[in-house]
Amino acid sequence: MVDEAPPRRWLFTATIFAGSFLLFLVQPMVARMALPQLGGAPNVWNSAMLVYQALLLAGYGYAHALGRFSLRKQGLIHLGVLLLAGLTLPLALPDTGAPPSGWEVVWVPWLFVLTVGPAFFAVSAQAPLIQRWFAAHPQAGDPYPLYAASNLGSFAGLLAYPLLAEPLLSLGAQSWGWTLGYIAMFALVGGAIFSRADDLEDHHPPVEAEEVGWKRKALWLLLPAVPSGLMLSTTTFLTTDIMAIPLLWVIPLGLYLLSFTIGFAERRGAAQVFLFLAPLVLLVDGGIAIFAAGRADLLAAGASVMLLFVVATALHARLYDQRPGPARLSQFYLYMAAGGALGGVFTALLAPVLFDWTWEHPLLILAAAALVPLGAWRRLMGLITKDRQTVRVVLIVGLFVVFNAALLLYARVQAETEMVWIDWLALLVILCLAMVLAARRLSFVMACAALLLALGGLSNLIASVEGGRERSYFGIYSITQRDDGDRILMHGTTIHGIQRGGSASREPTAYYGRSSGVGLALANASAIVGPDARIGAVGLGVGTLACYRQPGQQWTFFEIDPTVVHFSRDGNFTFLDQCAPDAAMELGDARLRLQALPPGSFDILVIDAFSSDAIPLHLLTAEAMAIYERALAPGGLLLLHTSNRYVRLEPVVARLAEVRDLHAMVWQDEPARRNDLYSSTWIALAPRRAPLDALSTTADWRLLVPPEGPVWTDNYASVLPYLVWENFL
Repeated sequence: MVDEAPPRRWLFTATIFAGSFLLFLVQPMVARMALPQLGGAPNVWNSAMLVYQALLLAGYGYAHALGRFSLRKQGLIHLGVLLLAGLTLPLALPDTGAPPSGWEVVWVPWLFVLTVGPAFFAVSAQAPLIQRWFAAHPQAGDPYPLYAASNLGSFAGLLAYPLLAEPLLSLGAQSWGWTLGYIAMFALVGGAIFSRADDLEDHHPPVEAEEVGWKRKALWLLLPAVPSGLMLSTTTFLTTDIMAIPLLWVIPLGLYLLSFTIGFAERRGAAQVFLFLAPLVLLVDGGIAIFAAGRADLLAAGASVMLLFVVATALHARLYDQRPGPARLSQFYLYMAAGGALGGVFTALLAPVLFDWTWEHPLLILAAAALVPLGAWRRLMGLITKDRQTVRVVLIVGLFVVFNAALLLYARVQAETEMVWIDWLALLVILCLAMVLAARRLSFVMACAALLLALGGLSNLIASVEGGRERSYFGIYSITQRDDGDRILMHGTTIHGIQRGGSASREPTAYYGRSSGVGLALANASAIVGPDARIGAVGLGVGTLACYRQPGQQWTFFEIDPTVVHFSRDGNFTFLDQCAPDAAMELGDARLRLQALPPGSFDILVIDAFSSDAIPLHLLTAEAMAIYERALAPGGLLLLHTSNRYVRLEPVVARLAEVRDLHAMVWQDEPARRNDLYSSTWIALAPRRAPLDALSTTADWRLLVPPEGPVWTDNYASVLPYLVWENFL
C-alpha cells in the first residue's frame, strides 16, 4: 500500500544537508591534522581534494550498485555501512612515518585515505541515495533540486571550519564533535528510512526506460570535470602566481560548491543569469587573470575567482539541464562524480608532472569556452548581418585584430612600472571586440586562446621552452637575470633568493643582508655563542646564509624540496659552492629531521621555511618549539624569520616564548633602498639570557609586543585573530 501522505521533504533535505556539512567540515580538519607532517604547500590541499573526489566517486558507485535492491534493503545496507565506518571514529592520523622525499604526490593521498577513507566513503553516498528514496514517493516531484541542499550543506561546512571550528576548538575536540555529528546524521538516515517503512518495504527501483546516448553521457563527464579542475587550478594559480595568503584555498572551493546550489536550484532565474554572463566573464576575466598574473594584486585574484564562480555555475546549470529522469538518477551522479575526479586527476596529479607552470589553468579556461552555452551572444551577429560569408570575414578579421592588439598592449605594459588609464581603456576595447567572436563556437574558443596567448601566455610559453623554470610538488620556481647582473630565484611571485654577479657574488642579499637580524647574529656568532659554532638552517633558498660561514664552523641545511637543492648545487646559484661546499644537507621535513638528531646539535638554529606568505603553522607551535630547544646546545640561540604581510606573527611568538619560558627580542631591519635588499623581521629566542645580551649590542633590538590569544599547538592553532585585514585590500 502506498502512503499518500507528503514525502516529508524537510527530513530528506535535512539528512542530505547534514551529510554534506560533515563531508566538507572534515576535509580541512584532516588537512589541519596532517599539517605537522606535510606543511602548507598548495599541492597538499590539491592532493587532499583529489582523495576526496576519488572517495566521492567510490561512494556514488556504491550508491548506484545498491539500485538492484528494494529501497528498504538499500536503507538497511546503508545503515550497516555507516555503522561499520563509524568504528573508525574519532578520526586520527595513522602512524605512517615520514614521507619519502620525492614521493609526496603518492604518500600524501595515501595518508588521507587511511585517516578519513571509510567515514568519507560512507557519508559521500548520502546525496544520491537520499534523493532516490525521496523520488520513490508518488508525490515527490523532481528530486534533483535536493542536490542544491547538498551543496549548500557543503558550503556551510567549509565555512564553519575556519570561522568556528578551528578558532574555538582543539583538533581533539573537533574530531569528537565530528563524531557526534556523524551519530546525529546516522539518526537522520534511520529516520528517513523508517518514516516510510511501509512504502519502501516492497518498493523496487523503477524500470530504466529512458535511453541516454553517448554524447549526453560525455557531457555528464565533461561538464563537472572542467569546474572541478578549474577549482583546483584556480587555487594553484592564486597561491603560485598571485599571492600566497592564508586559507586562500577556501575561496575557490566555497564558490565551487555554491555554484552547484545555484545551478541545481528548482527556480531557474539565477541560473539563467549566470548562463548569459558566462561567455562574457570567460573572455574578460580570463584575459585579465592571465594579463595580471605575476603582479600579485587583487585584480588578478578577483578576476580568477569571479571566472571560476560564474563559469562553474553556468556549466553546472547546463549539467542540470542534461539530467535524466529519476530512474537514472544514481547513474547520472556516478558519471558526475567520475567527471569531478577526472578534473582532479588532471590538475592535482598530471599537471605538476607534465607542466613547468600552471598551464592547466588556461587549458581549462579553453575547455570551459568549448562547453559554456553561448545563448544570446550567438544571436548578436545575426542582428548585424545574416550573410554567412560576411560573418566569416568579420570573425577572421576580428580574431586577427584582437590577437595583435592584445600582444601590443602586453608588450607596452611589460615595459612600464604600472598601467595608466589609457592601458585600461585599450584592454576594455580589446575585450569588447573579442565578445563579437562569441557569434560562433569555434571563433569564441579561438578568441579565448588568442587573448590568453597574447596577454601573457606567449611569454610564459617562451620561458617554458627556454627551460628557465621548474615545477615540483611544493611550487613553481623560475630563474631570472637582471640587467645589473643579479640572478633571482622566484617561487611563484615571491623572491626566494638573489645572488649578485661578479665580485659581489658572495654578498648576502634579500632578507638576509648584513643589517638583518640573521645577518647580525651569524656575522657575530663567535662573540655570541663562541668559536667553532655548529649552525643549522631550516630552509635553504639559494643558500645565501652559507656566506656567513666562518672558519671552524659546521653548517647543516634542512630543505624539504629537492628542486631547491638542485638550484643551489647545479651552478645556478653559487653561495654554497663558494662559501660552504662541505655543508651537510638534510632533505625532508625539518621537524622530523631535527627530532631525529641528538640533543644539543646546534649552537645557532635558523628557522626560515616560509613558502611565499603562507604560514608554516607546524613550525610555530609549542611542540615545534620544544624540538628546536632540544636541538640547541646550552647557551644556544634560535632565530625565527617572521616577515609577513598578512599575519601578525609577533604576538604568536611572544606567547610561545612565554609558555616555553624563553627570552626573546625582535629586530625590524629597514635597509637602505636598493633592489636586492629587503626589509625583514627576525625574532631571536634563547633559554638563557647571555646570547641575547651579546646579540643586543649589534643593533637596537627591542622586546616583543605583549602575547595575544592561546598558544599555538599541534592540536590548536588559528591565524584568523592575527590577520592584517587592510593588507588584503
